Amino acid sequence: MQTYRAHSLNALWLLIFANIALFIVTLVEPNLRLLLGLPSGEAFLHQPWAIITNLFVHGSLWHILFNMVSLYFLGSFLIRLIGEKNFLIVFFLGGLAGNVFFILLAPSYALGIGASGAVFALGGALVMIAPRLPVIIIPIPIPVPLWVAIAIFLLISFLPNIAWQAHLGGVLLGLMAGYYFRRKGIYAR
Repeated sequence: MQTYRAHSLNALWLLIFANIALFIVTLVEPNLRLLLGLPSGEAFLHQPWAIITNLFVHGSLWHILFNMVSLYFLGSFLIRLIGEKNFLIVFFLGGLAGNVFFILLAPSYALGIGASGAVFALGGALVMIAPRLPVIIIPIPIPVPLWVAIAIFLLISFLPNIAWQAHLGGVLLGLMAGYYFRRKGIYAR
């Protein structure tokens, strides 16, 4: 079993920096979103790189702000529990799982962008490791258990113009990863 100790947040800051930098680039050159975003269905075969690049492309200030704030809080806590390497594995496998769900289940004209599937994977892993962790959801003025917060955000995913497929794939991968870490004792208690 791993004991609690300070962990480097370098990987987390690098991911946040890469997302913000690419967001700024796409503000200057919006057509890059089409090149780096993930097309659904068979169109993906024409842009296979997008299964990774779309994790770093966001469509609006609110989109990137929400994802990066969530990435910071969920990621910094998860890194302290499972380490930087395992954090990166969950982030990228969660993003890939979310993207596979998006490719298979989204309408054929859809374009998937954002780190949400990967962020939901971090949340899913934390739910399995620390489900009762108290978190604040704005505008709810009292702490709620982490599992409730993740469930609320997953339900919100089913609103129009949100890639619920990526969120669902990410959270499912995260739940499996968190279960694995819990069973193997690969986290601080």
